[in-house]
Amino acid sequence: MVKAPRKKTNLGSYKFGSVLFSITLSLFITGLVGLILLQAKALTSLIRENIEIQVFLNKNISDSDIKKLENTIRSKPYILEKDGERRFTYISKTAAAEVFTAEIGEDFTLFLNENPLRDTFTFSVEESYQTAELLEDIVLELQLMEGVFEVTYMHDLVESINKNLVKVSMVLGAFVLILLVTVVILINNTIRLALFSQRFLIRSMQLVGATKGFIRKPFLWRSFFFGAIGGLLASAMLFGLMEYGRQMIEGFNLLYNLEWLLLLFVGLIFLGAILSLLSTLKSVNKYLNMSLDELY
Repeated sequence: MVKAPRKKTNLGSYKFGSVLFSITLSLFITGLVGLILLQAKALTSLIRENIEIQVFLNKNISDSDIKKLENTIRSKPYILEKDGERRFTYISKTAAAEVFTAEIGEDFTLFLNENPLRDTFTFSVEESYQTAELLEDIVLELQLMEGVFEVTYMHDLVESINKNLVKVSMVLGAFVLILLVTVVILINNTIRLALFSQRFLIRSMQLVGATKGFIRKPFLWRSFFFGAIGGLLASAMLFGLMEYGRQMIEGFNLLYNLEWLLLLFVGLIFLGAILSLLSTLKSVNKYLNMSLDELY
């Protein structure tokens, strides 16, 4: 009976299917958490953009004084600028009265014999200025300006956002740290088990005079490649998930940031390649330094 020829084992080759699956799954979970963090940051920024300061002006202020005051406030660095435009609006008392009349369905100025509303500036604040101390400084600065009657903003909302943001950041930070440690251990163990079948081949190469660098090279190149491919596959899955969310969830586009998404994908590919490389280097060095008895 003729025996089938034994398949030749190449240095650096091992069953890559399970390794690639493990790396891809680990990076997908890591990327999913990163995606949640990015969406949480985008949602927080969106909420902060709606935090406005209202500046009510004195009655009987002249149009020239209003324009001068508008130019002064508009030039301040704490005014939010988005898409090349400053989020600053001026509402005259006449326009405000028309809006209020349309809402209640009755002209309130007829029985009051006057318009009690005031000319108002409304603007959004840059996120870096949205602390209780800085907002109070802004309010104080505006109140000291000539022609300003009163300055108001959503004080309770700002405090609530800042307090909750700190709590959520601490919880998510601890979760991300635990997840990263788990991913590192999982990838390291998967590669270590995959290289276990190569330990005698590594010793055989040593016996024929191959240097440690020569033996390491194919393992390291292959692990780097598998890690990068795993990161690429995980990124593709996350991108598909994001596109599905954009189609199925109304308003999801408001949280979509392609630039941050691409940075996340590059990070996953880099993370997968580096973790695989380091895990392989550790395992190969371990078998290179083992005695024959330890290999068994």
